[in-house]
Amino acid sequence: MHRDYLLEVKNLKKYFPIRQGLLRRVAGNVKAVDDVSFAIRSGETLGLVGESGCGKTTIGRCILRALDPTAGTVLLHTNSHSIDIAQLETRKLRPLRKDMQMIFQDPYSSLNPRMTVLEIVGEPLRVNKLSKGDELEDRVAELLHLVGLRSEYMNNYPHAFSGGQRQRISIARALSVNPKFLVCDEPVSALDVSIQAQILNLLQELQRNLKLTYLFISHDLSVVQHISDRVAVMYVGKLVELAETDELFSSPLHPYTEALLSAVPIADPDMRTRRIRLGGEAADPSSPPSGCYFHPRCRYVENICRHETPEFENLGSPNQPHYVACHLAEKLTLGGIA
Repeated sequence: MHRDYLLEVKNLKKYFPIRQGLLRRVAGNVKAVDDVSFAIRSGETLGLVGESGCGKTTIGRCILRALDPTAGTVLLHTNSHSIDIAQLETRKLRPLRKDMQMIFQDPYSSLNPRMTVLEIVGEPLRVNKLSKGDELEDRVAELLHLVGLRSEYMNNYPHAFSGGQRQRISIARALSVNPKFLVCDEPVSALDVSIQAQILNLLQELQRNLKLTYLFISHDLSVVQHISDRVAVMYVGKLVELAETDELFSSPLHPYTEALLSAVPIADPDMRTRRIRLGGEAADPSSPPSGCYFHPRCRYVENICRHETPEFENLGSPNQPHYVACHLAEKLTLGGIA
């Protein structure tokens, strides 16, 4: 165990059974997350990117045990010991809920329209018996101020707020129990671009001041580049690349990462990038292809890619690891963005 790691995910799997027939027998499985391993250092932001349906949100929910993993371990390292969240009994999870929280994608559906801001933000405090009465109101007012909202808003209902303000309320609710780790599930994808920047800057400020650790899930590489220390790329339930942000954006090793980067808009009109258009559709997670899952869409494909599954291995240095799952990674020279 690395002494700086807060969270370690090892060989995580989440399969959803496909049931058919009158007796609802299991005819197969949708492999939403298929043997994924990574670790997050205390105080860092790990960005998790990939196409819709690749398993990003499922990983976040398995880590928090909103979904029970099919297999694997999720180790949360505290000051005194390590706890395997994946194997923990449900009744023993409650004390850990204070350490791990989630910011959801849609601020319009994640807040109860029948509850006031005071009730929404104060609910985790009441449930965990952390405060009540005037003390609870004072804590909610403090949290609202922390996320850039006025305390006079606490008796209003969610419909009275804009999308950006609602997401600030969601962040305040997640912070109410003083967590160490936050899963940010596309927290800015439903917001206008100008509001996205405000929320991202708020998350970075909170991280610095409160010493938070983030798993930041997104499909927007520009957003991930702005906020992440390291980036992990997913394709059909598997990690295909993991490296420090600057390294991955400038020198990708996997053809799928290269294709994703080619779609990132560049603000400089004098710079032109050649868009790589992937043929076909993403593989079906209930019936993935043999070998490398990406090989039917890869323009560099060779025979080994069709038959052998690539190992997820470090091709970087021990001090600056760069993990990739590609048979051809060492002989390809792929295009990134500066």
